[in-house]
Amino acid sequence: MSGELSPIDKAKFVAAKRACDFVEDGMRVGLGTGSTAAWLVRCLGEMVRDDGLRIKGVPTSSRTAQLARDVGIEVISLDEAKWLDLTIDGADEFDGDLNLIKGGGGALLQEKIVATASDQMVVIADVGKEVQHLGAFPLPIEVIPFGWQTTQALVEETLISMDVLGRNSTLRMNGEVPFITDEGNYILDLRLNRIGNARQLALVLNQMPGVVENGLFIDICDAVVIGYGDGRVEVRDINEGTVATDRLEFVETDNLFSDLSD
Repeated sequence: MSGELSPIDKAKFVAAKRACDFVEDGMRVGLGTGSTAAWLVRCLGEMVRDDGLRIKGVPTSSRTAQLARDVGIEVISLDEAKWLDLTIDGADEFDGDLNLIKGGGGALLQEKIVATASDQMVVIADVGKEVQHLGAFPLPIEVIPFGWQTTQALVEETLISMDVLGRNSTLRMNGEVPFITDEGNYILDLRLNRIGNARQLALVLNQMPGVVENGLFIDICDAVVIGYGDGRVEVRDINEGTVATDRLEFVETDNLFSDLSD
């Protein structure tokens, strides 16, 4: 790996590298979306190339699908896989109960479908993603384009009765035009600051006409792999109630990770 990586990139890399230990030959693996998940896909691609690992990957976005193909991972659809052994994905935030906010990369709908169709979901993250209470990161919700402003107004009105500290929302943009998800929808980012009851909020949001899915992942994550900039890794398994620590050494040579350090 390039010696020019920043501490946060090193943290993402070691988390992704350690998470590869969960992957076994012959597995059907859900592949997440985002900067940390991209490290994972590259790590798995290296194992396919150098170690003969045989897996079938189900990507959670078109971007991940292209990257997986580029590094030699066999890509199949969720319909082809039917069910997955494991999904590994990043998160924008996680709390002590391993509840998550996801969707910063715009793929929350496919990410949630794939994660819930898996025997196990493992989250990989740098230590900066851990929070005491969810909500500092804007909560994405995917909405259909038709009547999105009406949906936005309904969401903001409903937030008045929710245990949150903020109620502002914005339409996510891609330059001068709305950001479009792989499913052809829009994303509203809710700036809530602090979410007191994430489970209740997730249920209420998904009952609203026009809302397709929200970025709260409740009781879905089984383990989190936390990377640190000095190479330390911590693995927390919420089902087993265990915490394991390790340290990964860096090889200061250029390889297939060098283009991910931007």
